[in-house]
Amino acid sequence: MKNLIVLGALSAFLLNCNKKPEAPVAEPASADTATAMEKVTDTLGPKSFCYMGVTGKDTVFVSIDDNLGTITGKMASKNSEKDSNKGDLTGFKSGDTLKLTYIFASEGKTGNKNDLYFLQTKDGLSEGIGERDAETGTKYADEKKIKYTGGRTLKTADCAMVANALK
Repeated sequence: MKNLIVLGALSAFLLNCNKKPEAPVAEPASADTATAMEKVTDTLGPKSFCYMGVTGKDTVFVSIDDNLGTITGKMASKNSEKDSNKGDLTGFKSGDTLKLTYIFASEGKTGNKNDLYFLQTKDGLSEGIGERDAETGTKYADEKKIKYTGGRTLKTADCAMVANALK
């Protein structure tokens, strides 16, 4: 009887040793339909915005690119009774305020410089109005006293039309 038990155990052991381990059965990969159907949106690249404001016979065109808070762009003021100007905008976004430096050409003179602040809303831009520094005349004397009512108001505009006006 002992021999029979030993022989049975040995047989079971040998049968298990010769068996090859089975690879786990992988389920067929299914296409992720949610990923395939969603349009990829670049949230980190620059965002372009275009604005236009009309006051009487004067028109202002602004095109800005917001690259993670760093602002670059162009601006042109076409005035009917005084010299027009055109130039570049650089600066940064602080909350919903664009703090920009406008370097422009006007009256045949290039390199003019002026700080401009705009409050950015879903509808457009409101230019900040405030006392200028007596020494430079181009910077605001006190940023805390800038008011965003009473200045130029620019509404969102078609970028192709604005780009044509900025040429």
